[in-house]
Amino acid sequence: MLHETESSLLMPTEAPAARVLNAHGRAHAVLICEHASRFIPAALNGLGLDEAAASSHAAWDIGALDLSVELMGALDAPLVHSRVSRLVYDCNRPPERIDAMPRVSEVFSVPGNANLTNAQREQRIRDVYEPFAQLVSSTLDTRPEPPVVITIHSFTPVYKGKPRSVELGILHDEDDRAAQLMLRHSESSGLHVALNEPYSATDGVTHTLREHAIRRGLPNVMIEIRNDLIDTPTGVNHIAGLLTPILQSVVTAFSHAEAKP
Repeated sequence: MLHETESSLLMPTEAPAARVLNAHGRAHAVLICEHASRFIPAALNGLGLDEAAASSHAAWDIGALDLSVELMGALDAPLVHSRVSRLVYDCNRPPERIDAMPRVSEVFSVPGNANLTNAQREQRIRDVYEPFAQLVSSTLDTRPEPPVVITIHSFTPVYKGKPRSVELGILHDEDDRAAQLMLRHSESSGLHVALNEPYSATDGVTHTLREHAIRRGLPNVMIEIRNDLIDTPTGVNHIAGLLTPILQSVVTAFSHAEAKP
């Protein structure tokens, strides 16, 4: 509940900051998409961004939500996703990280994030990050069986002028069980697959895995898809078709492991 002196960043018509879809899905998995939206609350005046920046990968993971929704249906798994741009608050970063509300993202300056006061930072944490984190936690805690936690992201084909040949990145933190299994099942996918590329835990990108999966002892993996592969409905459908049997195999392997006496 807000105190009388606190105002909400999101208007009632803009809320909630996060949503769960297919909450009662039967798969022993939970999908999470932290960078699903490029929406910026009206109160922030677009963060001072021009249209190119506001629609770019800096503001969201292009194609990630569409892919997540396809996988949600194919696996019959719950999907938790943010509904606010990561330039407002990056839900895959803890509050103490300066890049949770970045002043610069890739090649774009974010004027609305310059010189934020403590009160402004606390408002974004309260109104964007905490609802998302609480929804992830409640979704995991109410699952009837321990799920595999799968986070879904996309990345740019070119980063700071350097082309990226990787098409599917499989990332892990200290628990690599699901990532190693997914890597083995991906060998025949036809995709250029790499472990801990184009990012790794050392880049600080595994907050969700650490906060919500590793703390609970749940198997987990972070998926990164190059966004030129999923920036059209046809591309999303194709990649979802490749990933579905891979993820089904991973989820089934851990479901069987849990079933053993």
